Amino acid sequence: MARVAPTGASAPGAVYSPAWFVHRQIANAERYLAGLAPFREDEFGSSAHAPSPAHIRAANRLAGEARARLAQDIGQMRKLGEALAQRADPGQFGALLRLKDKIYAQTKEAERLMAFYRGIFDQRHGRYGRFLQPLDRIGRDCYQAVWNGLGVARSIPAPAPFAYIEDGSGPATYRRGVRLTTLGKRPNPFPLIKVPQHRVQNPWTLGAVPHEVVHNLQNDLGMWEVLPKRIRAAMNGKIPDEAIDTWTRWHKEAYADLAGCLLIGPAYVESLIDVVAKQPRTTMRFNPDGVHPTPLVRVPINCRLLRRIGFSRQADRFEATWNRIYPPALRRSLPAPFAQSFDAACDILVQVSCFQPETAYGGKALAEVVRYSPKDAKLVHEAAQRLVKGETTGVLPERLLISAARAAFRAHRNKAASISRNFYLALGRG
Repeated sequence: MARVAPTGASAPGAVYSPAWFVHRQIANAERYLAGLAPFREDEFGSSAHAPSPAHIRAANRLAGEARARLAQDIGQMRKLGEALAQRADPGQFGALLRLKDKIYAQTKEAERLMAFYRGIFDQRHGRYGRFLQPLDRIGRDCYQAVWNGLGVARSIPAPAPFAYIEDGSGPATYRRGVRLTTLGKRPNPFPLIKVPQHRVQNPWTLGAVPHEVVHNLQNDLGMWEVLPKRIRAAMNGKIPDEAIDTWTRWHKEAYADLAGCLLIGPAYVESLIDVVAKQPRTTMRFNPDGVHPTPLVRVPINCRLLRRIGFSRQADRFEATWNRIYPPALRRSLPAPFAQSFDAACDILVQVSCFQPETAYGGKALAEVVRYSPKDAKLVHEAAQRLVKGETTGVLPERLLISAARAAFRAHRNKAASISRNFYLALGRG
């Protein structure tokens, strides 16, 4: 077997050789690694809109794991190169080529991971920065309201939710710890709140932000697995089994609606109506495998909660409007076991989700941890007037600015542009 000359820089005009091939693969791989440098903490600007150091460090840690594996494989490639420099063994060439393919695949995966974060972090540079940082503050305020209301101290979840724009679909979230294909099946290090531009343009429609944040709260509080068991146990023997299966499958979306209502009050239900009021065929569609409650029943469910927390008048108005658009008789189009037991099941769902004490909440019920009250409604009314005038909303909790924007828009539809502008100015001042 011919011996391979040691790898190294070839002189100009040198004859192409196996040694030079090996050297080039190693050099390429090393440059792949060098190109995956961590993000600098000032890379996306230093304004208030910029990603926080905590978010950048979390992204770097995740990418660092990919870089570490890549560096390890490059080290193995160097060892194979040294062995091949002494003896050109076809078996070792095969091992080197397999390693080359693996390194290239890992590089592409790491590049996709970093491109994802670069894309959402870069949004803070441009026109969206003044919108997204305020949404971060709303998400953080939702967390603070719940965490501060717990009956027992729990470890602080960090980093806080991070918002970004993605058009072409509705609002969504990627919760903390979920393994994402975009991240090479690695766990997502912080809650990501995805919103389309059209929602951002109309801040009175941003009830979706508390909804998506609540998905993360349910996960971080450990209620992801607990709640469906609680619902099933409470409904057992009172509701047909087929309907129980449906309600337990809906627990995540129903909980996000109900907790969203507890966080921002009637404005949540009003925003929900805007979203789910579609052509009857769509609003009535019952999907036996879906995770979202049939749109037809989402408003009545949340009106039950509004009545229980002291907003019967608003609930009556919402439900009267909803029933005018979608007469209650339409519920008969739903599967019989579900339609016939709806009222009883709805009461159980609201009770278990919001009024049943849980260890996760420190022995409290969710409605004791956080609850929109008539006092909050008075503050929201005042803040709505201030938004119309462009005055400061002071110490009003950030999440309640959504309620204030909704109230301001309801009273002054002709001032939509200034209400939207003042909403973001108010959130940007803090």
